[in-house]
Amino acid sequence: MSNNAVTPDIRKQVVFNATIEKVWNAVATSEGIDSWFMPNNFKQELGNEFTIQSPFGPTPCKVVELEPPYRLAFSWGGAGWKVTFELKDVQGKTEFTLIHSGWGEPDAVLPGQGPGKTNAEIRDTMNNGWESIVNERLRKVVEE
Repeated sequence: MSNNAVTPDIRKQVVFNATIEKVWNAVATSEGIDSWFMPNNFKQELGNEFTIQSPFGPTPCKVVELEPPYRLAFSWGGAGWKVTFELKDVQGKTEFTLIHSGWGEPDAVLPGQGPGKTNAEIRDTMNNGWESIVNERLRKVVEE
């Protein structure tokens, strides 16, 4: 049942009452990422391979784009996922956009994600997860 449909990217855009430097430090350093997301051994270097300690076990990642303090993107796991953080200075506040892309066909089953979960189902779960991670956990870290 493939009609070349692609599962839509997850996009979360918020404005934080924090400087771009503070938000960048929270999303582009190992300690920062650990404070709101998951333990990791991230290094701010293009091509750096690192591991995020997810609830499902260690997940391999790689920095694929790096433009401090405006853009960071990394591959996440072996499913073709890419997570991008975009930052924009807006009069001393920071517009932050998270994009989780690389979902593939909606009805394809993603290996290693439990029994028979499709890309579309996992995307919906992740979409809800990112909502609270960005709007609650990351906001708390950068605005306090």
